[in-house]
Amino acid sequence: MKANKPSLILFFLALLFTIIFDWTEQDFLAIYAKAIVLPAIFIYFLISSEFKIKKTESFIFLFCFIGQVFDLMDVEVSEIGAVLSFLVVYALIMKLFIVEHERIKLQKKDILPISLVIIFIVYLLISVLSMKFDNTKSFDYIYIIYGIILSYISYFSFVSYITKGTFITLLMSLMTVSYIFSDIFYIFNEYFSQSVVLVLIRDITQILAYYFMVEYFLEKTKMQKRALYNN
Repeated sequence: MKANKPSLILFFLALLFTIIFDWTEQDFLAIYAKAIVLPAIFIYFLISSEFKIKKTESFIFLFCFIGQVFDLMDVEVSEIGAVLSFLVVYALIMKLFIVEHERIKLQKKDILPISLVIIFIVYLLISVLSMKFDNTKSFDYIYIIYGIILSYISYFSFVSYITKGTFITLLMSLMTVSYIFSDIFYIFNEYFSQSVVLVLIRDITQILAYYFMVEYFLEKTKMQKRALYNN
């Protein structure tokens, strides 16, 4: 067994138990299961990357951990604390997209699917923000910035996949979709009455987002090493 496999197995076991405890509404036990997720995937990343981690990636993990702690604590400042933490996470991911990836080159055949992507993202942004502001009038500007940054990440991921169709752009898109659904169903859980299905979707997509994020980091590093080797 490879050295990184036990931590990956632990990660998916934590995901499985989160699903079980969410489904049976054992909230206290679900907290323990979710608390294992980030340490397990972080250890998997460290071992897989031979304990080499860049500054941006380390800050992403740090603020993911802080955001999850706020979420699990469920105290008065949990909402704003989690929002600010993941705002930093998304801003750092956006920085990675801008700095470490080539500019997107569009062709005529890409115009229609990209236009549909833009329309979908704008519609989703307006709809979700409207729902959020109907429910609370606090921190409006923070949610607007949050939504704009996540929209940019979505645009870059989906358009990169449409134009390039590579494995790394697939990972970027899967990570982005998972984060989008996690955030949307987080708001749904506040807006609608408590539902097991909504909680399940929120937790599963959030946990999967961490997995796809780590796989994206690892694949990006492999591509950079191949580029250096070829040069």
